[in-house]
Amino acid sequence: MTQKFLPRLSRFARRLAVLGLFLCLLLSTAAAQADMRFIRDQETEDALHLFARPIFQQAGLTPSSVRFILVEDDTLNAFVAGGQNMFFHTGLLLETSDIAELLGVIAHETGHIASGHLFRTQTAMDDISMQSMLISILGLAAAIGARSGDAAGAAMTAGSTFAQRSFLKHSRVQESAADQAGVRYLKDAHLPLDGFLSFMGKLSAQELLPESQQSEYVRTHPLTRDRIDFLQTAVNQQRRKDPVPPEWIETHKRIRAKLFGYLFPERAVNDKGTDIASRYGRTIALYRRGRTAEALAETDRLIALEKNNPWFHELKGQILFENGQVAESVAPYKTAVTHAPHSGMIRAAYAHALMESSRNDDKAALQEAVSQLKTSLRTEPYQARTHRLLATAYGRLGQDGMSHLHLAEEAFIRGNYAFARREIILAQKSLPKNSPAWLRADDIQAEIRKKEQKKN
Repeated sequence: MTQKFLPRLSRFARRLAVLGLFLCLLLSTAAAQADMRFIRDQETEDALHLFARPIFQQAGLTPSSVRFILVEDDTLNAFVAGGQNMFFHTGLLLETSDIAELLGVIAHETGHIASGHLFRTQTAMDDISMQSMLISILGLAAAIGARSGDAAGAAMTAGSTFAQRSFLKHSRVQESAADQAGVRYLKDAHLPLDGFLSFMGKLSAQELLPESQQSEYVRTHPLTRDRIDFLQTAVNQQRRKDPVPPEWIETHKRIRAKLFGYLFPERAVNDKGTDIASRYGRTIALYRRGRTAEALAETDRLIALEKNNPWFHELKGQILFENGQVAESVAPYKTAVTHAPHSGMIRAAYAHALMESSRNDDKAALQEAVSQLKTSLRTEPYQARTHRLLATAYGRLGQDGMSHLHLAEEAFIRGNYAFARREIILAQKSLPKNSPAWLRADDIQAEIRKKEQKKN
């Protein structure tokens, strides 16, 4: 009896192996999503926070606790993940033809965060996975009893179909709930609803296309006629809406022009617009196309129009630095820091310019670089590159203990725990015992142990 059962068990194991392969494919898809290309741009992130602030306040969220993360991707998509993190594809930002459409998307995604949908989705997926596995396993058990390979295959299909249908049903419920919450936040903030409707109208036409041609937003945010009707009714019933501040409209134009110039320079360089947004995008396109002299001349003209605009000074510093004029880049970066003191990214760029333009014996420049980098870490604590720059600056100042400490910090952020441990040992040999820096090295060691235990 045992010998007859083993071949059947083997076939059952092979079926489970197929299920395992399917799960591996799902994990590889998640890994591909984790391998996204991100863009850091202080101006765009500041703009998104400016637009979202009244929406977050109506949702009961602390504005500073929500992070906007830009994904360099032409597809239309936005989503929330990993807590209060709101991801925007550059394709979606470029597709929003006016500020009201962008406000609608922000309000919808805020609805997901404020309603706790991330936690509920994970719970639902766990429940669905368990139910679909039970369906598959029970079906497989029946198939084994009936000695039917076809029945086993049908059982597996039934389980996956159940999971797909259940999750889509759950997702549609959440999308409708996020719409309702988003409408409420916009109305309470006296912001227009018509942009929300027009953006969803753009997407609704895509539902008739094959799935491979639909935007990512449509696939991850299932649309229904009921959702469109709800938004239309809300727009018709909105009695009070304040005008969108003119500076918001201009800021929205500029960040779109900036992204367009950066991502599609061959097209943006031919923009003949005379407004500042168009000129800004065209200047970035000139720089991206290697037409440095023209780009610098245009940047100077923009600065002449808005002397206190930190983003124009930052652009000039970046163009100079990346084209080998490092010493000349220090002044515009310094001015940019003066007008945007909150930006850790600009401070790190300024510090880098100081380090690259100074001689090894220029202690004052190196100490200023260290000061700027330490301040940068207050707002950008997980920037591995900043720790690398600090390690270099401290090394040139002869402070080996601090240099090794920041090499350990960099390695820890990058997940290279073996290298981090080696640098911690070297750091603690040079640092005064129980000093703040020595204790920080100890903390990194403890955090590494904690992460490794959690992984195991």
